[in-house]
This record gives sequence, C-alpha cells and structure tokens, in this order.
Amino acid sequence: MSMSMSTPTPVRWLRKNLVVIAGLITLGYLLLPNIVVTVFSFNKPKGRFNYEWQAFSTDAWKNPCGVADMCGSLSLSLQIALWATIGATVLGTMIAFALVRYRFRARGAINSLIFLPMAMPEVVMAASLLTLFLNMGAQLGFWTILIAHIMFCLSFVVTAVKARVMSMDPRLEQAAQDLYAGPVQTFLRVTLPIAAPGIAAGALLAFALSFDDFIITNFNAGSTVTFPMFVWGSAQRGTPVQINVIGTAMFLVAVLCVLAAMTIGKRKNKSA
Repeated sequence: MSMSMSTPTPVRWLRKNLVVIAGLITLGYLLLPNIVVTVFSFNKPKGRFNYEWQAFSTDAWKNPCGVADMCGSLSLSLQIALWATIGATVLGTMIAFALVRYRFRARGAINSLIFLPMAMPEVVMAASLLTLFLNMGAQLGFWTILIAHIMFCLSFVVTAVKARVMSMDPRLEQAAQDLYAGPVQTFLRVTLPIAAPGIAAGALLAFALSFDDFIITNFNAGSTVTFPMFVWGSAQRGTPVQINVIGTAMFLVAVLCVLAAMTIGKRKNKSA
C-alpha cells in the first residue's frame, strides 16, 4: 500500500493548508487589538474606565468630539503627520536617488548613517533633539515636533524609496532619451511613475509613524498636546469611549485605502 493511501485524509488536508492556516492565525492575532477597540467603541461604561463591557450604545459614535480637547489634539496630530510626511518624502526621495544613482565621497558612510535613527532607541533620539532645541533657544511646540518627526521619518522613507530605485531598469530611461525625451520629460514620464510605489510606501509609513509617535513628541512638545499624548493623559484619569471611536475610524480608513489601492492595481493590470 502506498504512503499516500495510508495517510489519513485530515492529515493530508492539514499538510496542504498548513501555511494558509498559520497565516490566518497570525493575521487574527495582529487584528485582535483592533477588534477589541471596535467592540468597546460601542460600550457604555458605568465608571470612568472603558475596560469592562457593560451595555451596547452608539452615543460615542453620535458625538465623537464629546470629550474636551480630544478633536483638537486629533486635528493637530493629523496636521503634523501630513506636513512631516510631505517633508520626509521629498527629502527622502532625493536622498535615495542620490545614494543609488551617484558616486561621491562618504557615500558608504551616509548609507550606514541612514539606518541609525531606525536602530537607535527613540528615547535617545528624543533626548538628543530636546538638547539641540534647548541649546538653540527654540520654543517647544508645533515646529519642534514637526522638525523632530521629519528627522525621525526620513530614514524610513529613504529605505523604502532606495529599494525601489535599485530595482529600476536604467535601460528604460535610456530608451526615453533615445526617443529625444529631455531630462524633465524622462523623469516625469518614466522615472517617477516607476518609483511611485516606493515613494507611496515611504509616505504612508512616514504618516503612520508620525501620527502614532509618542516618545519623541512627548520630549519636544512643550505644552502642545497631540492625540497620542491626549490618550496617554486620559488613561491616568479614565478612558473615554470616544478614543475607541477615533481608533476604529482610523483603522477603517486605513483598510479602505488598502482596498482602493488593490482595486486600482487590479484594474491597471487588466487594462495592461
């Protein structure tokens, strides 16, 4: 009797789908906190803390800004994340192209230094930036947070864009030049569209890191309160249900963006 015939059917099915099962378990583990946040956004706690399920309610969804200063801190975090994303993406893209396309002195050292902010503990970078700002006499607030976030996100953008630029085929740009395209036309019509996925990935990563950051922001914020700082401060006195509402809304927006990108990509592949 062959080995395939002696192996029970459930065992064979498990071997065949083991990778898929492991992936689903991992995905469920990653999404578990988001599910808990979503469920408790419909809770109506009896006390100040939203840690135990009491009763179903949509009051928090009807009035997400019912907690004082919460929407103000959320708006501030979104503004900082947006400007930090723009600054880090522009600078990071130029640095990535320079490191890949050009040969210059200290290029290897710069390549190594790019990874330092990612490897360095955030508290060390936060304390260093605070020391720098204090020595310069800068007033802590919106601008110091923005500068700190751009410096923090820059390395992640460079890494994402650099990986994309290194995989680009230079013969495509040479073909455009052979067809009498100028440097600007070649960059806008050939180089930029090919590098766009890496640039978009770096920008999304920078936005998420900036919006979510607490340690660097806490050191360099002064009296300015961003949304992560508001959540941390609220946890000392109580956790409003509206925090779960904002968290759920942000999660849903991220999921919709991913689904939209996948849909656009599939349509482009079909049209091609």
